[in-house]
Amino acid sequence: MAIIHKKILAKYFNQILLGEKKFELRLADFKVEKGDTLSLIEIDDVSKKETGRMLDVDVSYVLKTKDCRFWSEEDINEYGFQIIQFNVHKGE
Repeated sequence: MAIIHKKILAKYFNQILLGEKKFELRLADFKVEKGDTLSLIEIDDVSKKETGRMLDVDVSYVLKTKDCRFWSEEDINEYGFQIIQFNVHKGE
């Protein structure tokens, strides 16, 4: 298991800290696996300078999209992608 340090804009850092945002969309230019720790380093939204706050999160799932061919290139160019976060409804 690895510890991976990544910078993150303050607006997203705060959403993760509040528990509102439970995912990250990142360029797959580094290796990350389930069980790793992302050490998120907050940076100011405007100046991009580090604020001094950090937050460690455990990686519970990684989806690589390079080899996913669910849609045509034309549809991707027209609509783009969206990431959907959800919570599972547990028995009522």
